[in-house]
Amino acid sequence: MPRSYATPLLVLAAIWGSSFMFIEIALDDLTPAATMTGRLLFASAALGGILIARRGFAQAIRCLRDFGRAGVILGVVSTALPFWLIAWGQTRIDSGIAAIANASMPIFVALLAIWFARHERVTGVRAFGMVLGLVGVGVLVGVDPQGGWAGVVGTLAVVLASISYAAGSLYSQHKLGDSSGLLVSSASAFWGLVVILPFGIAQGPSELPGWEAVAAVATLGLVGTAVGLLLYLSLIDHHGSARASLVVYLLPPAALIYGAVFLDETIRLTAVAGLALILAGVALASGVVRPLRRRQPVPAPTP
Repeated sequence: MPRSYATPLLVLAAIWGSSFMFIEIALDDLTPAATMTGRLLFASAALGGILIARRGFAQAIRCLRDFGRAGVILGVVSTALPFWLIAWGQTRIDSGIAAIANASMPIFVALLAIWFARHERVTGVRAFGMVLGLVGVGVLVGVDPQGGWAGVVGTLAVVLASISYAAGSLYSQHKLGDSSGLLVSSASAFWGLVVILPFGIAQGPSELPGWEAVAAVATLGLVGTAVGLLLYLSLIDHHGSARASLVVYLLPPAALIYGAVFLDETIRLTAVAGLALILAGVALASGVVRPLRRRQPVPAPTP
């Protein structure tokens, strides 16, 4: 594996794998809505600043305005809703479990494509991969669930976030064409912020949160969202979306390690079994087991 590919891929896995840990830290002082409002404030400022630097203020504003309905849809489906669902789910489950549940996203991309991208036939090995991945989700949710019924609900919330990410991915792939990745990311973050801001204000803290929570939110926005997306887009440009998407296999192990080392979370056997089934299903359902080929980039669902 060339170092020019392996290094950014591992760095991206380290960044996105840590997002679940930073969400857990922020939730000690903030509600899920407030946490994600802060995250999107930082992300929008960073991505918007880069867009303005590249295109000029007037042109950047015009681009965001012209993006219109597509930006609003992506802001809800690919940003505000899944961000909030993951954070809410993590009030009931460990960060590692959330990362594993989030890894099921490509399974739902393949599943939704049956109805919304009928030219993409899913048969044979890919169909078996979908079933295998869904069995993995079932093991994660229903076999000795962490936290009892509350844990089941929390895990299902993250699975629902994965379905939302999958819908947003299909929408962007089939509706946005060759739109700039930076523009798509900036519009998603901005409109996601607009949508979640009222909830973040309504559920804001009654007193100033601790520095750990503030630092965690800033890291989520600036590093997890802005830097992570730019790094992902760079991987797509240089190595193709098929190779860039392999980061999904590295996120859950990274998140489990972060959770065990820094949050004293226990790695359960059912979590490992669910992870193995989900990742095997993803490999088969997404066609990664076939020779990798360069495909058009799609926005990445940042955890």
